[in-house]
Amino acid sequence: MSFLTRFRVNTARPGARRLLTSPQAMHAAVMASFPDLLPSDAPDREGPRVLWRLDHRARAEVLLYVVSPHRPDLTHLVEQAGWPAAAVPDNPGWQTRPYSPFLDRLADGDRWAFKLTANPVHTIRRTTDEPRKITAHLTAVHQMRWLLDRQEKCGFRILEKTDDKRLLPGGTTHHGKHEHHGDRYELSVANQHNLAFDKSRDANGKRRGKPVTLVTVTYDGRLEVTDPTLLRHTLTQGIGRAKAYGCGLITLSPLTTAPQQA
Repeated sequence: MSFLTRFRVNTARPGARRLLTSPQAMHAAVMASFPDLLPSDAPDREGPRVLWRLDHRARAEVLLYVVSPHRPDLTHLVEQAGWPAAAVPDNPGWQTRPYSPFLDRLADGDRWAFKLTANPVHTIRRTTDEPRKITAHLTAVHQMRWLLDRQEKCGFRILEKTDDKRLLPGGTTHHGKHEHHGDRYELSVANQHNLAFDKSRDANGKRRGKPVTLVTVTYDGRLEVTDPTLLRHTLTQGIGRAKAYGCGLITLSPLTTAPQQA
């Protein structure tokens, strides 16, 4: 059984501001929602895992989405970053729904709008003798290509624009040596953030090791299901790296004239 949870963050509270500026703190808060998961537990590489994402719709409208194999208890988040005085038994301050029935209904050929925040990276090396180094894609051309390269093994294909919606012949131009597909697909890349934060500190508040650095971007687009089994795995396992820090969770919503995450 999988669950999908939505929590609106009260951005006026000091606790919320601390969580929103530290992916490490938000990760810890999300994982604390599951009493049966210990901090030392390693996620199952093949099974469902805890994924989360922050959607900033407006300055005072920030939503936390969580996909998990267990039903969460977000009481501590409500107390720290929600509206605890407004919580009642029927509405404790978050909404959780079983996700498995939706996943089971996915079928080949279904079309959906989607949203994904990811950490698009690749490996490079300057000489054949040095080890490969993981580095982020920094241009929209390469960030878009990163997702297009993964669509088939993730169980979907990103829809292409019809000819009357393309500004360029065929929807493709070139950026240096690389094709630029920005006008070919129903896909946009935005909200690039360069993050740097401490993974942990000691009892005296001193940093342990080097800070974590990440580049994240948000994809919005439209897709068609090509392999429901692979897509179910993607929706519960995520895409790419940095899943502990709010990356990898892809969510689907019904198609509209202008795709927007519900």
